[in-house]
Amino acid sequence: MTGAEKSITYSSTRGCPTQKSISFRTAVMRGLAHDRGLFVPDSFPTVSPEELESWRNLSYADLATEVIGKFVKDDEVPRDVLAGIVKKSCGAFRSEDVTPLIKVEGHYILELFHGPTFAFKDVALQMLGNFFEYFLSTGSNDGRLAVLGATSGDTGSAAIYGLRGKKGVDCIILYPNGRVSEIQERQMTTVPDDNIHCVSVEGTFDDCQDIVKASFANQEFRDRVKLGAVNSINWCRVLAQTTYYFWSYFRVTDAEKDVKEVNFSVPTGNFGDILAGYYSKRMGLPVGDLIVATNENDILHRFFTQGEYHREDIQATISPSMDICVSSNFERYLYHLAGDDSTTLANWMSAFESTGKLTISGKMLDKARADFKSARADTDATLKIIKRYNSDHEYMLCPHSAVGVDAVHQLNTADSATVCLATAHFAKFGDACSMAVDPLPTLPKQLSKLWKMQIRSSNCPNDATVVQAFMEKRIEERIAKHAARDERKKMLKNVVLVSAAVGALAMAVSALRRR
Repeated sequence: MTGAEKSITYSSTRGCPTQKSISFRTAVMRGLAHDRGLFVPDSFPTVSPEELESWRNLSYADLATEVIGKFVKDDEVPRDVLAGIVKKSCGAFRSEDVTPLIKVEGHYILELFHGPTFAFKDVALQMLGNFFEYFLSTGSNDGRLAVLGATSGDTGSAAIYGLRGKKGVDCIILYPNGRVSEIQERQMTTVPDDNIHCVSVEGTFDDCQDIVKASFANQEFRDRVKLGAVNSINWCRVLAQTTYYFWSYFRVTDAEKDVKEVNFSVPTGNFGDILAGYYSKRMGLPVGDLIVATNENDILHRFFTQGEYHREDIQATISPSMDICVSSNFERYLYHLAGDDSTTLANWMSAFESTGKLTISGKMLDKARADFKSARADTDATLKIIKRYNSDHEYMLCPHSAVGVDAVHQLNTADSATVCLATAHFAKFGDACSMAVDPLPTLPKQLSKLWKMQIRSSNCPNDATVVQAFMEKRIEERIAKHAARDERKKMLKNVVLVSAAVGALAMAVSALRRR
């Protein structure tokens, strides 16, 4: 790589002229484009077969540096700094491989739950937190950022663990009251750092997401609090997740010499995880089928089978992180499906937002089906898979991961060329898993101790104005607290300096007297 190489730039899916050719730094710090679109790369770097093969024996951290480095050059983040950010992020994982791969019942399972919150989102959010810290320390946002995120379960705790204690950052996480598992709620609400604020909202995940979007659309509020995004709409999260597709490809083809392309089955809610696989394929990774696996909230399955992206009421299921009726990252794929035409995409989204329906057919639907396969697993099928894999292989799947595994059996691709993404540790969904396996295996000690810790959270109605007022109050309180603390430190330092000076003067006077 030479110093003359330039980083990839980004533009909004909705085409606003002021939201074009944005830098990586700006895209990460801004999160959501100001026209309510999502940032997509203006071009895609390619990886040649020779370059790909040269990465085969790299550690996970070094591989991630190479993959991210295809998008982010020295003009944005110096390579040694990038390597340091990646290494620090990977250091938060319990496995040396970060995302280890195992073989069960003839197919592979990619374990993405070895981070601090036992969910796949740790991979991206540890990295995003460290990018935030670097950008704030080097001039962005006057050193201050207010992150507002919505969670259907795992994003919240992963964001919190990625941002806790970060200088200049306030993290406000909204979650639907009564619609996340108890362990997910405890992971969020037991973090004591004063820059972390958990808010249960009376409504669904989509209501929480709508509050986030409304807050970003409010320019005065957005600019006043220095608003930033941590949800999967943030480009950094998608980019960070591409690495484990490359990693999986290498590990499968290390073991299976006859495999030329690797298939991936991905439990899918907001579409960010599988989108990383789609982008990896566009970069040149030999990917076969990308399987969108859904639960009863099957808007994506209906789109890829019938061409109907039609919003329906959310059904509460045992895989709550997928209980979503509008996939926030899907807009990025729709933009590409429209031939990277922002006018077409903007018209589609405007119609969808007003009618709740977007329908495609003919060649457009054929193209979508060529890009993705899909399957739907209901609660009964999910529980059967959890029970069978435990009884036959002594392997526990979380409900979301089980949806992905069931999908490969439905599509007859449960073989050595297929990887199922295991998105969370089963212990995060103990109540659901105990419906299939009783008693459950012992919980990891990091999770069992949560019941002994004090919780801290607030409750707000489903009202963006109320949530915004809450945010500003909490941010002001934290800033005032830190200012008072800094003033006390300054005063203490002055007292120490004065005491030292007085002591030195007293010693000098004493010495003179002895003369």
